[in-house]
Amino acid sequence: MQDRDTSQLPDSAGPVTGAVRRLADEFDGRVHPRTLRRTVQRARRDLAGVPEGALPELVERLARERLRSAPADRR
Repeated sequence: MQDRDTSQLPDSAGPVTGAVRRLADEFDGRVHPRTLRRTVQRARRDLAGVPEGALPELVERLARERLRSAPADRR
């Protein structure tokens, strides 16, 4: 997967960047990189208020679940 531009990430990019990197390998060839990145960014926004220490795991888990359950035509 080559489209891993993270320059447009929100301030709390650490959890987002890590989740994008790991999920890109997991969903390579199945989810467009832009869709994957946006899904992770939405998960991060939706988890606003969660303690910083829990964000990396929760962002990745929420994004993974959303990617797995997304209809095939949205991928």
